[in-house]
Amino acid sequence: MTQMKIYEVLNWASLFLEEANRESKVAEILIRHHLGLSRQEWLLSLREPIPEDKLIQIKTDIKKHAETGIPVQHLTGYEEFYGRSFQVNRDVLIPRPETEELVLAVKEYLASKRGEPVRIVDIGTGSGIIAVTLALELDNAEVFAMDISERALKVAEQNAAQLHAKISFWQGNFLSPLMKETTSFDVIVSNPPYIAKSEASELSDTVRNFDPELALFAEEDGMEAYYRIIEQVKQMPLKEDTLLAFEIGYTQGELVKEYIQQVFPDSHVKIRQDINGKDRIVLATHLN
Repeated sequence: MTQMKIYEVLNWASLFLEEANRESKVAEILIRHHLGLSRQEWLLSLREPIPEDKLIQIKTDIKKHAETGIPVQHLTGYEEFYGRSFQVNRDVLIPRPETEELVLAVKEYLASKRGEPVRIVDIGTGSGIIAVTLALELDNAEVFAMDISERALKVAEQNAAQLHAKISFWQGNFLSPLMKETTSFDVIVSNPPYIAKSEASELSDTVRNFDPELALFAEEDGMEAYYRIIEQVKQMPLKEDTLLAFEIGYTQGELVKEYIQQVFPDSHVKIRQDINGKDRIVLATHLN
């Protein structure tokens, strides 16, 4: 029996996924994963035959994704973020490309402090993508990361160890573990849960059934985490130029801005849009 070639399996898998209303690009991701092919190798290998045992694994995963909506990242065990590979599982939110823009905003803000030591805290770190990326991108940063989920912290710690990032991890609700800190932070950054429970039915099954609820949903129409963090920030030692940086749901920009200005009347608050032109980041300074 002749073995199927990679391009034949790709055609079958893409069509199978399309018919199941799934994204056909998942086919290439899973085939490359099982065959261990880089993007360059992939383009040169399309006419190569696929070993039978690999074909069985690929077909199993394609069908599993089509039928259940299990994220491709849970099948491969990782996701790319800011050019690095991060382990993910059901205990953490799968990294989203928009969050790279939050990291970029923090890096841009700290560019003027090159050479000075800076302190950063990442609230609700999940898989650790923000904390680990900033620790590796900024050689002058001392990074703290916290999460209420012990299981999420375990994933974040594994990612930090694998990518050789030095981070202090703490377990607790938002900033609680650091409330007794006497040294101020240069950046307080967070991508907290911000989806209202009422919107759960609008999410795709890939998100709704597999991302941890703790990382997705917040009370008060998705605003609770922002309220809690902003209140805690008020009790922290702050510098004149401490930056508070949030990722937000695209309808929440003005609400988050108003609340920051209510708690910190002299603050300067900016709302930034993502690559799709939607409100995605809130940056606030002058919090004294």
